[in-house]
Amino acid sequence: MRVYMLMAASALCLLGCATPQDRALAQQAEVERMMIEFGPACTQLGHVPNTDPWRNCILQSATNAGRGGVSTSIFGGVGSGGRSSIGIGFGIGR
Repeated sequence: MRVYMLMAASALCLLGCATPQDRALAQQAEVERMMIEFGPACTQLGHVPNTDPWRNCILQSATNAGRGGVSTSIFGGVGSGGRSSIGIGFGIGR
């Protein structure tokens, strides 16, 4: 019985693991979702799309909405909600 419980626990642990590529894809999807959700409002505020001020507006809007952002730090750094992550490297930071 103990062996089966250990095997089941090991299998669950392996299912919960994500590769760096999986985490990067998830972050990319989150960035795209934030751009769709907050991008139009930031454009209406006068920010030119796909510029640093526009991206900062999106991040600020997401933070104010309680949704956070995406870390560009490979260490998960300040504001990552304590989650370590792989940075995606195009100026969107959490």
